[in-house]
Amino acid sequence: MVGDEKTKQCAVIDPTRDVDDYVETARREGLRITHILEMHVHADFVSGSAELKARLGDEAQVAVSGMGGAEWTPPYADRAVADGDEIALGSVRLKAVHTPGHTYEHVAWALFDDTRSKDVPWMIFTGDFVFVGDVGRPDLLGEEARKKLVHQLYESVFGVLPALPDFTEVYPGHGAGSLCGKAIGSRGNSSLGFERRFNAALQPKDEPDWVASLLKGMPIAPP
Repeated sequence: MVGDEKTKQCAVIDPTRDVDDYVETARREGLRITHILEMHVHADFVSGSAELKARLGDEAQVAVSGMGGAEWTPPYADRAVADGDEIALGSVRLKAVHTPGHTYEHVAWALFDDTRSKDVPWMIFTGDFVFVGDVGRPDLLGEEARKKLVHQLYESVFGVLPALPDFTEVYPGHGAGSLCGKAIGSRGNSSLGFERRFNAALQPKDEPDWVASLLKGMPIAPP
C-alpha cells in the first residue's frame, strides 16, 4: 500500500484474496483507497482486486497491464495501462514500466514523490521482475514461451533497469520460498545499487551466457 499524506489517496498493489488488512489499514491511517494495481497475471495466488473493489463500493479503479494483449488482461480491470502511463495520488505518482520476461505483460510501478523530485523515482515496485538476490524466472509458461520470455527478460534487465539510479529502493512481489525465482532472498526490500553489485542475475554478460547462468539449477516448474 502506498498513499499521499495530503490528499489521503492510496493505492494497493497486488492485493491477495483476503482484503481485510487493506481495508483496516486504510481506515486506521485515514486513507481512501482509490486505485488497485496489478503487476501481472498471477499463477501462485488468487487476486483480491475484484473483492477489494467490491468492498469499497466500486469506488476504486483496478489498473492492470494491457501490454500482453487481451489474453493477458484480466476481465475485471477498469483500465489497461501502457508503458509510461501514470497514476496520480496527489504529489505521489506511480508510473508503469513494461518489464516483460516473467510474463509477457509484466509491469513494474516506479514511484515518484513530486515534493522531492519530479524526474527521478524514489522507489520501484518490481513484482516478479527483480527480487532480492534474483529475477523472475522465464520458464513457467512452457518451452516455446520460455524462448521468447528469456530474451525479453534479458532486455528488461539490461535495457530498462540502467535508466534507474542506484539509490532506487526495490520492493519485490515475493520473498524467500517463492518458486517464481530460484534464489530469492529473505529481506523484504533492497536497493537497486546493492542488487546491481550482488545479484548474480544483474551481472552484465552476453545474452547466451546470461541465459545459461540464469536457467542453471532452476527448480522444476510447479504444475
